[in-house]
Amino acid sequence: MASSSGTSSTSSSMEEGELAALMEQRKRKRMISNRESARRSRMRKQKHLDDLMAMVTQLRKDNQQIVANLAVTTQHYAAVEAENSILKAQAAELSHRLQSLNEILAFLNPSDGVFDDDTYGCCNGGDGAGGGGGFFNPLQMAFYMSQPLTASSDVFQEY
Repeated sequence: MASSSGTSSTSSSMEEGELAALMEQRKRKRMISNRESARRSRMRKQKHLDDLMAMVTQLRKDNQQIVANLAVTTQHYAAVEAENSILKAQAAELSHRLQSLNEILAFLNPSDGVFDDDTYGCCNGGDGAGGGGGFFNPLQMAFYMSQPLTASSDVFQEY
């Protein structure tokens, strides 16, 4: 029996040694696996950080370009606004001038029938000179200069 117990004891201690070695091997393998996993995790983290830094750089560059474009656009807007103000002032001045000229024309050529009798032959419809509106029209001076001067005897009577 002693031999049987010695054999089982040896085989049991051999199994314990193999089991310990196997456990040690698994422990080492797990430790290596954990180190590799941690290394991959650090690499992913570093890549993500690098990507974020690249994004920050690109966004800053885009922001600078937008600020520059905004400055140019603001400057262009101010120039257009100034030009628009000038054009509005010119339009108002031209409108005022046109109104004044129309008032002068209305005064010289009334169309309300006040001078329709054409007593002096200087209005529309009289002797063809036309355009005077009851007033002497210097543009038709050639017409008036070619007409003879006539007077009636009433002009020479004393009152």
